[in-house]
Amino acid sequence: MGFRSILSCAHLWTADRLHSGDTAIDATVGTGADTLFLARTVGPKGHVFGFDIQEQAIDLAKNRFAGAADQDKLAPVTFFRQSHGDMRNYIPSHFHGHIGAVMFNLGYLPADQADPSVITLTATTISALEVSLDLLRPKGILTVVLYPGHKGGDEEAHAVSEWAAKLPIAIGQAVTYRQLQRATSPYLIAIEKK
Repeated sequence: MGFRSILSCAHLWTADRLHSGDTAIDATVGTGADTLFLARTVGPKGHVFGFDIQEQAIDLAKNRFAGAADQDKLAPVTFFRQSHGDMRNYIPSHFHGHIGAVMFNLGYLPADQADPSVITLTATTISALEVSLDLLRPKGILTVVLYPGHKGGDEEAHAVSEWAAKLPIAIGQAVTYRQLQRATSPYLIAIEKK
């Protein structure tokens, strides 16, 4: 048996910290894989908020949900066609400080006919990460999957790694899960809030 994939590791660490009835955020909906995972994990008494700037991503996620066989076991999801950098403005204030998990899967939308030049941007990502820490409850988790192998992804990955490394331990503990032999392989940063 090999090591877990980056995405399955992010799911495992997140599932260990979420409870039925929790509220969670998918900060980069993409094709909806993390959104569906969060909806299953928090269950029908929970709630998931999903953000993406591309209509195609929201549509792909809604189609994924429509095809799920376990509809009665899923949390309701509210999708926003907005940047993750604007999360604070869209998450109702009574959830601030009470979110169980925020997941980021950076880069570009991996779908047919998607525009690969539309990528997550370093400035909005760092802003969204800071907001995420404010939104999380104590012991909540923030996961970030980074892709340094595409144009712009290397700069973003470096900036996020630097940001996480400088995070005061009094705010949260940051860890990395990464294959060391390939500098361009995707990797995971996770932060558990104190």
